[in-house]
Formats: sequence, C-alpha cells, structure tokens
Amino acid sequence: MPFTLAAPVHSELLIKKSRFLGCVEPVAGREDAVARVGELRAEHPDARHVCWALMAGGHSAANDDGEPGGTAGRPMLDVLRHQELEGVLATVVRYFGGVKLGAGGLVRAYTDAVAQALLGAERVPLIRMQMLRVQVPYAFEGALRRELAAHDAVLEDVRHGADVEIALQVPADRVGALVARIDDVCQGRAVWLATA
Repeated sequence: MPFTLAAPVHSELLIKKSRFLGCVEPVAGREDAVARVGELRAEHPDARHVCWALMAGGHSAANDDGEPGGTAGRPMLDVLRHQELEGVLATVVRYFGGVKLGAGGLVRAYTDAVAQALLGAERVPLIRMQMLRVQVPYAFEGALRRELAAHDAVLEDVRHGADVEIALQVPADRVGALVARIDDVCQGRAVWLATA
C-alpha cells in the first residue's frame, strides 16, 4: 500500500563543512514540486545545489542540480521508493563547505538527509479516490446522502433540476459496493452519468 506524508518534515546535516538541509513534503504533482524547488532556490540564494526527487501520480523524477550524475537525485528517489511513498517531494539544499566528498560521500549525504527527515515524518495511507456522478429523483436524495456517508464518499457538488444530480468522490476500492447499494436504495432509478 502506498503512503504519503501528513506534513513537511526537515533535517539538517553537517558533513565536512558542507550543510545539507533536507525536507520531505506532500505534493500534488510535478507542477507543484517544480514550484516548491523554485521557492527553495529563492529562499537559499547562496546555496550551491538544490537537489530533489519526486514520486507523484505514478511518475518519478530526480534532479542532481549540478552534482555529479547519479549522486543526489537518484539516491534520494531510491529512499522514497523504499519507503513506498507517493505524492512526496524530497529536497536537499546544499551549502558547499569547501571540502569535496567524492561520489560515495555525496550519495551517503543526500540519502541520509532524506532518511533523517523521514524519521520524523508521519506516514498516512494514500487512498485513491474516484469521481462519480449520479442523477436520482428527489424522493431518494436523503437515502443517497446516507449511503455516501456510510461508504466514506465525499460530496463534491449537488444540482437541483428536474432531478437531483450529485457529484461525489469515493475510495476506489468501494466504488462497486456504493454503486450497487445506491442502485438498490433508489430502486433502479439512479442514472450514472459520465464524469468529465
């Protein structure tokens, strides 16, 4: 089961005069991650490197930001994968201290910065949601709303017209049970609409 993080968590390591500021945080996707990395660059203009790794939306990305290839972003990404994290950005801001660490030293430093931050992180199960839209006669609106609550569905939108049209999100593993229950409660008068 994939996990995400409840909130951002930070770490700080000092290795041979270089300062490594690690952070792991939840993000929605690549666009948010790139924006966050840009913020870090602005917050730390004197930093030599802002390396990052991302696991989000089933995609991954890693960036060494000028460090020797494969010594920063990829090891950070491996830590996220090993922890089965999804929707998570790992960043490490490095202030160079004047002493070169070598490839092995860099890999350890970037890995440790992310791992240290994850030690204090609260992991939460990632629940995949699916959007559904259903149209029912007014007489069934109350019963439908009770079923949504019983199946951990989230009401997104309600439109009242000739009938009641409801947009909702439900955990993907409960879609079948919810649809069957609503069809039963609404006596076969529920009309399932395509989602955009």
